[in-house]
Amino acid sequence: MIIDHKHPEYKKKRAKQGMGKFNGAYYYSRDIVKYIIPKVKTDRNWVTVRLEDVPVPDHSIVFIHNNRNPNYYEYLKKAKDLILVCGVPETMEYIKFFGKPVYLPLSVDIKSVEKYKKEPTKEMAFAGRRLKINNRVPSKCDILTDMPQNKLIEKMADYKKIYAVGRTAIQAKILGCEIGVYDNKYPDPSLWHPLDCSKAALILQHLIDEIDVKSGLEKFEKVNVVINHDTNEMFIDDYATDEQLANFKIIEE
Repeated sequence: MIIDHKHPEYKKKRAKQGMGKFNGAYYYSRDIVKYIIPKVKTDRNWVTVRLEDVPVPDHSIVFIHNNRNPNYYEYLKKAKDLILVCGVPETMEYIKFFGKPVYLPLSVDIKSVEKYKKEPTKEMAFAGRRLKINNRVPSKCDILTDMPQNKLIEKMADYKKIYAVGRTAIQAKILGCEIGVYDNKYPDPSLWHPLDCSKAALILQHLIDEIDVKSGLEKFEKVNVVINHDTNEMFIDDYATDEQLANFKIIEE
């Protein structure tokens, strides 16, 4: 079973959000369903959106989108044997009471972003929800908000610097933009590593297998994921197979 952005109750919820319907959780769910779920082998159910009034099946993989308000997920207490996928490490501590949290770095379909890359002609912009704008965002910033994801990516490509967090920041990095910091919770933009959804699927497979005690993982060698903090880039061993990438460790350069 998959409970995602196509669920009737989610469609009703999104229809009431007005311009807020162009939110990160919706687009992340679309990518999860299209690029990640088909590559992961598991007998678990999938929940890629938050629908507090829809019962979550036992034995599910639940993607956590809200990193600030763990109380939003109180309804998960009713379900058993959940794997909770967090895109920010700190969130794991907040929601550990509802299931088994794992950290899966946020990912995007890199090819679909790269096609918009071009030489920037403008200085800076804020990209995200308007209500998130604060005094750390320069007044001279252009505002990119309330638009479909593809349109947002296309417009971000015009700028040298983008104030953003999460997957929007990752997309901006792929376009070659410098990332401006405006959110005190995320002071280090190196958190937003350009990771392709296909690689994220392999990492998630490994995390699920560790919890569900699958066999055969020991035959793969550890693969280094190297983070260069000078360039904020992440490098994966070029000679690694997909199977090896599923069993990785992070080394800080």
